[in-house]
Amino acid sequence: MIPMTLQEIARLLGAGLHDAPDPTAPVTAPSAVDSREVVPGGLFAATAGANVDGHDYAAVAVASGAVAVLASRPVGVPALVVEDVQTALGLLAGHALGRITPAVIGLTGSVGKTTTKDLLAQVLERHGPTVATDRSFNNELGLPLTVLRADATTRYLVLEMGASRKGDLTYLTGIAPPRVGLVLNVGSAHAERMGGGPADVAEAKGELVEALGADGFALLNADDPYVMGMAGRTRAAILLYGRSPEATVRAEDVRMDARARPVFELVTPSGRAPVELGLMGEHQVSNALAAAAAATALGLGAAEIAEGLNAARRRSAGRLEIVERRDGVTVVNDAYNASPESMRAGLRAAKALAGGRRTVAVLGAMGQQAEASRARHTEIGRLVADLGFDVLITVGAGDPLAMARAARGVAVHPVEDVAGAVTLATELIEPGDVVFVKASSEIGLGACARALAAL
Repeated sequence: MIPMTLQEIARLLGAGLHDAPDPTAPVTAPSAVDSREVVPGGLFAATAGANVDGHDYAAVAVASGAVAVLASRPVGVPALVVEDVQTALGLLAGHALGRITPAVIGLTGSVGKTTTKDLLAQVLERHGPTVATDRSFNNELGLPLTVLRADATTRYLVLEMGASRKGDLTYLTGIAPPRVGLVLNVGSAHAERMGGGPADVAEAKGELVEALGADGFALLNADDPYVMGMAGRTRAAILLYGRSPEATVRAEDVRMDARARPVFELVTPSGRAPVELGLMGEHQVSNALAAAAAATALGLGAAEIAEGLNAARRRSAGRLEIVERRDGVTVVNDAYNASPESMRAGLRAAKALAGGRRTVAVLGAMGQQAEASRARHTEIGRLVADLGFDVLITVGAGDPLAMARAARGVAVHPVEDVAGAVTLATELIEPGDVVFVKASSEIGLGACARALAAL
């Protein structure tokens, strides 16, 4: 955070200072929207959610070291009172970013954003101070919080940018205009909010490359036709990445090791270098190439990029997180979220990891699939059968039951809830099994994965 006094921030935001005995008190640390994550010297942004109102925790935040609370009403402790906290937080972040000069990298896509962000951050950290999105804080609140963690020493600012509807990326890039814009793919996530189809998703995701200046770089996935269709929407130089021979940054001689981790030859304009990823699943090749393309645009060579990718490890929980139990059972926790694309990738990765071992899938609903939901769950059930899973436990009524009915030839066990999944899986799992757990985050199957891993 660029140090600023409460008085300076109040002028910038047009805020009223309330219960602040020292207007010259400096804000020197990042902001937080969770009172449990307050950093001494920072601000606490009091936002009102469906179940919790941050204003109720204002005193706790100040007691924990917050200099003041960014609030929509007086709260009895030092506060900057504004009409809209979210808007004010974005304005503050944009102003702070304007006072420093990091290379800003924005990335978006339907799947793979967080993994790609984590890979890219680990590559760039070897070459300069890097700030990257924490967890999946990629929305109207999360992005400003990330920006406000940057300071004058920051060389690279890696911003995961989510979009649940058209206009979201225009808003986020208005706060943090990127020099490098990276588009991963176009899938079904949030499709119903964007108009219903992949072309609508592409229109929304393409707002990222539209925000780039003529001196920027638009990094497009050569393997995704909808992403390639964005080429005419940007003034920036275009750099293609992917497994296609037409890609400037590409992977050749791709193979999988015994732990289902990709091994390939990285090809960039600066040369070639071998990559051995520490992440599971062939779909990680695309994520690694996306990170490599961004690093290439920032001037890194093939050998430097490969070194960073080879050393990179999983940073975010619930994404193909592997736990080996003492009885030889391998639990694969991929329950952070789920879409048809990520469900297919995860199932294939788990099956590849298993080799000839017995496989158990514990699957719940994929959210936000709208009218296509039943058909998409049916397709996943068929894939479970086609891949040769031995056991399928489906969790919940409705669409998971459609998944169960479609998994012909598999031993299928529907259960009502997460607790039932834990109980049944505990009974069915045998020593040496590979257990894959996945659903949309609201289903809560991460708790099932953690319980099974702890046995």
